[in-house]
Amino acid sequence: MILAAATLKNALDLVVRAAEAKLHVPIVTVYGPSPILVKQLENGAPGDIFFSADSDWMDNAIAHKLVDPASRVDLLSSRLVLVAPAGQAQQVAITPGFPLKRLLGTGRLAMCDPMMMPAGRYGRAALQQLDVWNNVKGHVAVAEDVLGALVLVLRREAALGIVFDTDARLDRGVSIIGTFPSDSHPPIVYPVAEVASGRNPNTRPVLEFIVSAESRAIFQGEGYTVLSSSH
Repeated sequence: MILAAATLKNALDLVVRAAEAKLHVPIVTVYGPSPILVKQLENGAPGDIFFSADSDWMDNAIAHKLVDPASRVDLLSSRLVLVAPAGQAQQVAITPGFPLKRLLGTGRLAMCDPMMMPAGRYGRAALQQLDVWNNVKGHVAVAEDVLGALVLVLRREAALGIVFDTDARLDRGVSIIGTFPSDSHPPIVYPVAEVASGRNPNTRPVLEFIVSAESRAIFQGEGYTVLSSSH
């Protein structure tokens, strides 16, 4: 059983299908926001592998002895982008003091929880670094997760949204109008590790497959940058 950040679903589903075909092991995937998955593990929920959308929540899981730190691999990265409904795709230079509030007009900025969820926290950090957070924090539409933020923009319930580029690629109803400078927020990292309480003998082979060259090619095909090639 793999507990994985919702943002990984499209790519990880492809990896899981390939793993099942190669290893002849049935795999169950449970997707959700990283902090919720950590809380579930803390409450005794079953799981064998945890795949987080940021380092902080993996660090939290390690601190609470929920995962095996020796098995951790910081595997993937992506980019943080600003999206708008398709057809309203005027490109924006995301630089210090850029006019985000004016771009929003009377609309809202879709983000997942800027205090809790990975993409939301990356977004808040970037907007603070660029000195525009105070101008727009009262106009944030908080989504359950990063995919929810994408849906708010898609439905035009928000004028703009902050998501990972790998999410923005999933729907032609939105367009990327700008990419946040990588130095405006902490590095975007997706770590994966074995759950400490797991006893499934297939866990190690499945984790090895997730970090294998075959899986790396799948993740890259879905737009991720691969950070690590070995376990």
